[in-house]
Amino acid sequence: MVSFRCATCGKEHTGAPAFGWDYPVHYLAVPEAERAKRCFLTSDTCVVDDEAFYVRGCLEIPVLGEVQPFSWGVWASLSEKTFFHFQELLSVAKRSQHGPFFGWLSSHIWMYPDTVNLKTQVHLRDDGIRPYIELEPTDHPLAVEQRTGISEERVVEIFEKLMHPQAAQ
Repeated sequence: MVSFRCATCGKEHTGAPAFGWDYPVHYLAVPEAERAKRCFLTSDTCVVDDEAFYVRGCLEIPVLGEVQPFSWGVWASLSEKTFFHFQELLSVAKRSQHGPFFGWLSSHIWMYPDTVNLKTQVHLRDDGIRPYIELEPTDHPLAVEQRTGISEERVVEIFEKLMHPQAAQ
């Protein structure tokens, strides 16, 4: 289990952290005053203007030598047909045999080169667990980390940059 003392705040942290977003990046393109009318947002799905469809999932990064992965809570876009099929499966306990479904990453993870619109496969998981988001195996640093894993030191680096962004600059 990952355990470290944050160099910035001095607190002890245990377990692989997870960071995520409550909405896809494209949701923010809609003016705040118009969101209630133009967007439908739940904790797991989002629809913008009845033409852009998103699901929330976990982009997991293996931590070398650890069982528990580091997890980014991200959004991926799906086609309309796939999105409605996904919604039909939300109440199905054993749904992992469906898919995977092609999508585009719809979360901006600022510590990497542009992550929006990286190609993904959305893998459904059983028992209400959020989908697993798999990046296309490219040379993008995030895709490389997902394939090869990261060290505990990299987990600490990510944690400190996200929890204390002013100190990381």
